[in-house]
Amino acid sequence: MPHITRRDFFNGMALTVAAGLTPAAQLAAAPGRYPPALTGMRGHHDGSFEAAHKLRDGEIPAFDALSVEERYDLVVVGGGISGLSAAYFYRKRNPQARILILDNHDDFGGHAKRNEFTFNRRLLLSYGGSESLQSPKALYSEVAKGLLKDLGVDIARFETAFERKLYPSLGLSRGVFFPKESFGRDVLVTGDPASMVADELTPDLLNAKPLAEFVAGFPLPDADKAKLLALYDAKNDPLAGKSHEEKLALLEKTSYRDYLMKVCGCSEQVANCFHGRSLDFTALASDMIPASFAREMGLPGFAGLGLPEEASPEREEPYIYHFPDGNASLARLLVRALIPGVAPGRTMDDIVLARFRYDRLDRPDRKVRVRLDSTCINVKNSGSAVDLVYLRNGKPHRVQARHAILACFNMAIPYMMTELPEAQRNALSRNVKAPLVYTKVLLRDWQAFAKLGVHEISAPMSFHCRVKLDYPVSLGGYKHPRKPSEPMCLHMVHVPNESNPGMEARDQFRLGRMQLLEMTFADFETRIRGDLDRMLGPGGFSSGRDIAAITVNRWSHGYSYGVNSLFDDGDHEATAKEARKPMGRVAIANSDADWHAYAHTAIDQAERAVREVMGTRATSP
Repeated sequence: MPHITRRDFFNGMALTVAAGLTPAAQLAAAPGRYPPALTGMRGHHDGSFEAAHKLRDGEIPAFDALSVEERYDLVVVGGGISGLSAAYFYRKRNPQARILILDNHDDFGGHAKRNEFTFNRRLLLSYGGSESLQSPKALYSEVAKGLLKDLGVDIARFETAFERKLYPSLGLSRGVFFPKESFGRDVLVTGDPASMVADELTPDLLNAKPLAEFVAGFPLPDADKAKLLALYDAKNDPLAGKSHEEKLALLEKTSYRDYLMKVCGCSEQVANCFHGRSLDFTALASDMIPASFAREMGLPGFAGLGLPEEASPEREEPYIYHFPDGNASLARLLVRALIPGVAPGRTMDDIVLARFRYDRLDRPDRKVRVRLDSTCINVKNSGSAVDLVYLRNGKPHRVQARHAILACFNMAIPYMMTELPEAQRNALSRNVKAPLVYTKVLLRDWQAFAKLGVHEISAPMSFHCRVKLDYPVSLGGYKHPRKPSEPMCLHMVHVPNESNPGMEARDQFRLGRMQLLEMTFADFETRIRGDLDRMLGPGGFSSGRDIAAITVNRWSHGYSYGVNSLFDDGDHEATAKEARKPMGRVAIANSDADWHAYAHTAIDQAERAVREVMGTRATSP
């Protein structure tokens, strides 16, 4: 079995060992570096988190005697969408401001990362993290809409760029894979009639089978199939006799798995059919999400409860607001607006193929500078300024600014800013981010998908919970593959998840993070190849022949924590407000500040943080 993509990975390691540098430092020293095109282990890559872990463990000194090397009007810690937006909003209020953005990764964008592949001279783009603009018509504030307008993003453009009819026109549907470890034999059943929480497809484009025919293909005993079909029956009310209020309260405090087995009377096998369906959305399986969220997702078991339908932008607005590289294009638009000459073009279309000059991100002749491979380890108010210390290539540096905005993870802030009061430190630490992995596999073709009649596979009991052909978006000269004979980017999702009775969501995330960091690229590659061979083998797929490259976007700190009614009580908004309080000349941004893992949340929190440090009022609701 050829290990195509590991060659670059191991060659890179050999170079770094020879030079005595970390992988990130080696990249920083390389002329003409272009991180989006790197394969192997990406996301929270080696070299991006070690300094932060040492800070957490008390292994980094204070460096109080360091002299100030540079002075700025604003230093932003974190070069994701929120940090970049904060720099944009600050400069808009003060066009002459000198701004430094520090980020611990070798690329900007935070979770909004771009993955590039080249195969037979053809460029293929995909997203390594943050996917899309979620329901921009319904959910976006005037602030977020205003930023999109400033950057030239016209959301109506996505309605033609996203070709919703491509896969349906080829007769492809969604499917469910049942692994033999849980169901006795490997089975792929196509024609799934269910719609997703955020669905780009309308019911007429699902190529769905009738429900009974679809369920007939499940590797379950007939009695279990009948029980499963009953979950969809609008005449079946497992909570008959309870009021609407009692039903809603029960759904909030009962896990979906317990609801299926203890309330609806389903077997473990039936419950397993839905166990991992929520992993891609919450990083938690059916035993750790409330039944109320499963109902919101559209999972079965609630049709007969007689509860009123609640308005949901995720269901009412199609999930089509997507660049070919996901929200990485939004980050690229921000950087291009902040740093003249870093990339050509001026529109949302030409940003897609714009080649960025990474050697121009951090130049002394620019008012805004983005400094990568730089981990902030100390932030301290110092009279009329803020002192910040960061590590780069293992060497400490001290800079000073009039203001600072921490657009990094909430849980990291108490370690770098020790002057915060205990109540705020505790509130910040409550936001434990969810780990997850977005793997991109470059396929030489996607003939196997066409033969099997499937474009997306849910695998509720497998290592990879979701496998799908990439979103069909053509924009700015970039053409998405349209024929099964063409190369294709495949999206695979893994969330570390174990059933641990009594463990709350935050502890599950901590355990999952440890598991991710212990896995090597070779470990992931083995699971990738194994899952694809088993799922697609009946369609003629062979991983040894059909895989051209692999990029594993490992996000050990992924989604911002979302309130979970199974584990969380109390005033959550009060906790969020306590956590994001400004301190002196320092304000806090990022989507963590509002406990919602969305791009528009990151933008809103950035604008609020800028208002706080500049002492101004809100410009819009």
